[in-house]
Amino acid sequence: MSPLIKQAGLFLMAVFILPKTTQSKKDEVLYCSACLAIADELNYSISQTDPKKTIHVGGFRLNPDGSLTDKKVPLVRSETHLTELLEGVCNSMSDYALYEDPVSKEKSYKRFAPRESDGGNFPDFKNFKFDGPEGSTALKFACESIVEELEDDIISFFATESDDVAKTLCSELSGHCKSSVFQHSEL
Repeated sequence: MSPLIKQAGLFLMAVFILPKTTQSKKDEVLYCSACLAIADELNYSISQTDPKKTIHVGGFRLNPDGSLTDKKVPLVRSETHLTELLEGVCNSMSDYALYEDPVSKEKSYKRFAPRESDGGNFPDFKNFKFDGPEGSTALKFACESIVEELEDDIISFFATESDDVAKTLCSELSGHCKSSVFQHSEL
């Protein structure tokens, strides 16, 4: 065989086979849990916002008659408020740890730190696996990459008061919770 044919064969093999073996696969447990945590944290933050508060939206241009077009909308579901909440949502990922269900042995990241509204009820810690800062760092990175990728979609989902935001966002739109394990669990 000529050296040119050997080189061409090696080149084709490198082009078609190597990228498939070097691609890293996203950890479905990590990314699905991060997506579900985003939905949970945003729902909680929205529920803690006073529904009576309003925000002024609209342009600050004068109309031809000299009046100002000013409109008030509820703060809770406004794009401005949701953007602010979304900017800080990944900071709460340190309140999550890897949880292994004692019966099914399924793993997912769950919140272990109680919220003020929970009355200080701590969960049973024996099924949590605390990996130190590395575990929450990986979850925070997954959260940040999901927020970066889907920011506009997340804001539009939460701007309307739909029921299954977590299912729509994590299973249908992002595809992070596709497997049957996650279909019947928390979604």
